[in-house]
Amino acid sequence: MSPELTAALSLCRNLPSPPAVAVRLIELAQDPETDIASAADVIALDMSLSARMMRIANSPLYASRRRIENLGQALTMLGLNATLQLSLGFSLARALHDDERHAQLHDAVWRRSILSALAARYLGLSCGVRRVEELMLAGLLQDIGILTLLQIRSGDYPELLASVSSNDELLARERSMLGCSHAEIGANLCEQWGLPRFLVEAISHSEAPAEATDLFERCVALSSHVANIWLADDADAAREEALRRVYEDLGMDSSRFDQVLQQVSQMLPEISALFDVPVPSPARVTYLLDHASELIALRNLRQLQDASAWERRADHYEQQARRLAEQAHLDALTGVLNRRQLEVVLEQEFTHANHPDRPLSVAFIDLDDFKKINDQHGHLVGDQVLQAFASRLQSHLRGSDTVARFGGEEFVVLFPGTSQQTAVDVIRRVLGAIAHTPMVTVANAPLHITFSAGVATHGIYERFADMRDLLKAADDVLYRSKSLGRNRVIARAPESQPTAC
Repeated sequence: MSPELTAALSLCRNLPSPPAVAVRLIELAQDPETDIASAADVIALDMSLSARMMRIANSPLYASRRRIENLGQALTMLGLNATLQLSLGFSLARALHDDERHAQLHDAVWRRSILSALAARYLGLSCGVRRVEELMLAGLLQDIGILTLLQIRSGDYPELLASVSSNDELLARERSMLGCSHAEIGANLCEQWGLPRFLVEAISHSEAPAEATDLFERCVALSSHVANIWLADDADAAREEALRRVYEDLGMDSSRFDQVLQQVSQMLPEISALFDVPVPSPARVTYLLDHASELIALRNLRQLQDASAWERRADHYEQQARRLAEQAHLDALTGVLNRRQLEVVLEQEFTHANHPDRPLSVAFIDLDDFKKINDQHGHLVGDQVLQAFASRLQSHLRGSDTVARFGGEEFVVLFPGTSQQTAVDVIRRVLGAIAHTPMVTVANAPLHITFSAGVATHGIYERFADMRDLLKAADDVLYRSKSLGRNRVIARAPESQPTAC
């Protein structure tokens, strides 16, 4: 890009700028000390962004057997890296899409961007690139230069964009008019925004004649050619051209390439809805994908016939891996967090509650006389009681609260940003509801239970050295609650005389 145009861009007041949430996300992405709690604080400021993160966590893109009910669960499931990359993409996309001028041209650009984001992701997955969220973000933003030019050259660029029939023609006319391509414009803008260097380089090398220097950049550069299969008038020719390029640059054969197309097609409706930009599949593209799907099915059937024993073994290992992954986070019986994951979440919440005005309350709960249930009715009934209790306990709490099984009949509830008195009131309401609701029916008779609980709070009146001291304090109060006769909730700090339910 010429020095004159670079200078003009740096002085231009019409350049799109990222919203405040995106600016903060960019800062977090550059900070090695960033954690999930910090990202959650920023994302929670934008209700629309929070909703989109919830939707994508529950989408087939991140298929989870457990329904994600709140933002904290969504971000914990996605992980810090995916959280930052996806939320940044959503935030920037919405901000740039809000410009209603040249709406038709904007929609066309975003259709290509959404297709490119998916294509970059699945090309990368097929080639073993692990940074799939970064690939999606780079694919999504690679045409940001076009959106920039629509804004800063509103007099002549929209007419140019509307008149070209191919991306190659667009690049040629951009160089004739500007001396550079929209890819260079986009990279310059992202550099001004302070986006990570790998994004700037991927956008800069996304269009010819620039040469992508690594596998990540090659996937981004090739993603737009895959997107053309859905956008070009001749889908067959676009597919042949994309296949030729991915074979030359990635060594990908037609079978793997068709699998990539199938994955893009399957996820397209979901991602289009998340970005509020419909991307239809033309009839010819649908036919090509259906035909490819049939070939893939036949090929897979042949492989199954030739190596069914290996496939069964692979399925067994995959199921075992899934079970181990679930066991690493969830209690197998009740479906709430297990003790190991409780310690991870409690550590995060304790670190987050680093100011007295951001209290963290912990309730330690123990079911009363649970051994009698096992002795009188058997352990299977006892397991049913634990399952029913965990389900009812969760139903009475907020989405931001966390429930975990500590062990046996003991449970822990975390109340972030909640005072001791509020946490005590909530647990007492739960105790009242539990005491009047049968957990199971045994021999046509309802089985009722009660519990004892202790609440401790890391907040204004008491500060603990670490999360273990806080948990021990709640456990000590639970012991006092049991010694006073059970069926009650008491707090560590002084309050009114505890009452039984």
